[in-house]
Amino acid sequence: MIDRTNDHLDDRVKARILWSLTEGYRLTFAIAIGSMAIGYVFMFAVPLVARFSIDAILTPEAIPAPAWLRQLALWLAPGDSPDMLVYLVLAAIATVALTAITGVFVYIRGRCAALASEGIIRRLRDRVFDHLEHLPSHYHDRADTGDLVQRCTSDMETLRVFLSGQIIEISRAFLMLVVVTPILFSLDVAMAWLSLAILPFLFTAAYFFFQRVKTLFTLVDESEAELTTVLQENLTGIRVVRAFARQAFEIDKFAEKNAVFRDHNKKLMALLGMYYSFSDIICLGQIGLLLLVGATWVIDGSLSIGTLFAFLTYEGMIIWPIRHMGRVLTDSGKAIVSIGRLSEVLSEPIESQNEHDPRSRLAGGVRFDKVTFGYDATNTVLDGVSFSIEPGQTLALLGPPGCGKSTITQLLLRLYDYDYGRIFLDGWELSALNRKYVRAQISIVLQEPFLYSASIETNLRVGRRDASLDDIKEAATDACIHESIEGFPRGYDSMVGERGVTLSGGQRQRLALARALLKNPPILILDDSLSAVDTDTESQILAALKERRQQTTIIVAHRLSSVMHADKILMLNQGRIVQQGTHESLRTEPGIYRQLCEIQGAIQHQIERDVFEQVDES
Repeated sequence: MIDRTNDHLDDRVKARILWSLTEGYRLTFAIAIGSMAIGYVFMFAVPLVARFSIDAILTPEAIPAPAWLRQLALWLAPGDSPDMLVYLVLAAIATVALTAITGVFVYIRGRCAALASEGIIRRLRDRVFDHLEHLPSHYHDRADTGDLVQRCTSDMETLRVFLSGQIIEISRAFLMLVVVTPILFSLDVAMAWLSLAILPFLFTAAYFFFQRVKTLFTLVDESEAELTTVLQENLTGIRVVRAFARQAFEIDKFAEKNAVFRDHNKKLMALLGMYYSFSDIICLGQIGLLLLVGATWVIDGSLSIGTLFAFLTYEGMIIWPIRHMGRVLTDSGKAIVSIGRLSEVLSEPIESQNEHDPRSRLAGGVRFDKVTFGYDATNTVLDGVSFSIEPGQTLALLGPPGCGKSTITQLLLRLYDYDYGRIFLDGWELSALNRKYVRAQISIVLQEPFLYSASIETNLRVGRRDASLDDIKEAATDACIHESIEGFPRGYDSMVGERGVTLSGGQRQRLALARALLKNPPILILDDSLSAVDTDTESQILAALKERRQQTTIIVAHRLSSVMHADKILMLNQGRIVQQGTHESLRTEPGIYRQLCEIQGAIQHQIERDVFEQVDES
């Protein structure tokens, strides 16, 4: 399991990470914020227009309008009292014009913010995926697939929403406070202090809410990741679930994780509800107090109606965005949690890539020299293993489960690095060779091969995209899968279901073998990859492989028929080589191999006798 606490990254570190992510898009964000500022400057003028119009109409000493505006007002609405119409026309034209200009800048703000946020998230998503592709195998051994999916989807979306909207909202609230405050004091000092009296309480409530909501968002995110893991495992292993009739158990397991997710969400919603109800009471109480006091001052003549209207409008402009800071802080808390979870992935060291790359094809010689390896410090899987293979030879690895057969192949691929000893490829020290180069020289076919949800031809081209159709058919023929493919309705264009679900086990293995053969590597590894094919097909495949003498072949198997013709057979037990030689030499030598020959021979003899008896009876 990977660490998902986020405790080792404080908020300042996460803020620096967020700042680094905006590199290349800071100017775009600046344009968005600048456009918002310009737009709100025009919007802030609207209440002043309304104040002037109201006071000019209601106050006898109103300043006369220009002659051209009076003529326009008389033309639009002729009557005996053109002054009122003049000011109404003035207010209407100015309000529409100011609002239209504001709308233009709001559009620019939204477009720039969207371009910047989408660009940042696309780059980050590519970076995280690339990083995951280059993380060592031991990381993926302990990581939850569902949790990684959660980080690459839900956490990315949370961060995108924050970048596209909440950064602008924070700037908006700050701008409102900085710009509107001087306007309020210019209108009336006492009313300005009264309008701003609530802000310390709102900021204090938002701060404590923010501190609490971060913890809850972490719990919600982690519980959702666990829920996603259960879902992913069940969808991947649905056949196993049904085969063992585990539907009820898995449903209960999912329901348990879902209940935890629900409980954490319930606590989060309760906290959100408490904050919003509390802040609503404060905000509405502030507006009511402002209206009550302002009305009293209007009655005694110390404040004009237009000024009161302007204060009420500006109060709404200030108080609701600042109250909305709770929502902004909510999304900020989610974004900080997401940044921490994504940073955990990016902080994991990737596989080394700076080793030597000979840039030439290997001949296929392999030598192990006293190699010792364990997946952890307490478990030694290989203990002083030594052997060698000449280019073009076939090596067979046999032994009980857990004896280290597959570990040898994984060390060759540099999926793991050995602890002690040395491994050589054509005389090159394996640890000194670039991992990408090593893997380009080796093809491996696993017992449970992975196939993409694509056409057969696409799956075969995975290791060699430029292969011709003739090369593809030749590899498929050597793998004894060509005739089966030709029998499909669309041949090589036939679609393979997810993970090869539309094919039988034997067809999947042979298709994976054809894919490996098409790559034509110097070293071919068959890790128990013929277990699902019948003995006749196995014989044909092995005969075809024997003709391809340009390849060094390593076969991991349990059936003697798979290894009888190998140039060298290694018998492993508890991480050590206990016997080695050819089939002819080992079957007469006392030891595990001869016992295996006797057991499998007896089983084969019994099967043949039963078949003959059934034939005679029929």
